[in-house]
Amino acid sequence: MKAVIQRVKRASVTVAGKVVGEIGPGILVLLGVEIGDTCKQADWMAEKIVNLRIFCDDQGKMNLALPDIKGEMLAVSQFTLAGNCSKGRRPSFDTAAAPEEANKLYSYFMGQVWELGVPVQSGIFQADMEVALVNDGPVTFVLETPPNR
Repeated sequence: MKAVIQRVKRASVTVAGKVVGEIGPGILVLLGVEIGDTCKQADWMAEKIVNLRIFCDDQGKMNLALPDIKGEMLAVSQFTLAGNCSKGRRPSFDTAAAPEEANKLYSYFMGQVWELGVPVQSGIFQADMEVALVNDGPVTFVLETPPNR
């Protein structure tokens, strides 16, 4: 499982001209599910992102996490994170999970974020989405579940 996380002042996702998910200060997560990913990996990813201290305290140090700032999350499924661009000019998506399995883990991930007390909005799985954000910092991280998870 791979994720690109961005600290945002605000973010939204639009499908067919309609805003389907929108947050204020918090984290935008682009989540890619690969073949073999499990609920255990989604648990790890949710806990890691929710508690990652990437928000500044009064001294300007990154010491605060989403719950500390009462932030929100916008989670967007993005199978292209499983793309391999190492050969040729066209990405290979051989490691991307099948849509049914990816949607199951994407939904499970969002449920775990809710369980951890963070409000989460989402895009629409497999829809053509327009994602808009105001990156705060900019602060962007790439996370991948460890192989033993």
